[in-house]
Amino acid sequence: MGNVISPLPGIFYRKPGPGKDPFVEVGDAVESGQTVGIVEIMKQFTEVQSDVAGVVESFEVEDGAMVNPGDTLVVVREGQA
Repeated sequence: MGNVISPLPGIFYRKPGPGKDPFVEVGDAVESGQTVGIVEIMKQFTEVQSDVAGVVESFEVEDGAMVNPGDTLVVVREGQA
C-alpha cells in the first residue's frame, strides 16, 4: 500500500472546484504523479499527487476536512493499475 500524505496544513478537496467531478474515486487506477486532490490554505491551492501507481483503496479524510502535514489522505494499493 502507498499512502498519499498531506504536504501542508489546510482544507483537503477531492474536486478541482464546485460542481466538478472528483480527481479520482475509490477503485480508480492512478499513475505515479497523478493528482488525487488539492489542499487549500489562505486561497492558495496545492495539488496532492500519488507517489505510486496502483488503485485507490480509500480516502482517509472527508472532502472539505481540515488536514495537517503528514496526515494520510488517500491509500493506494500499488501495482494493480
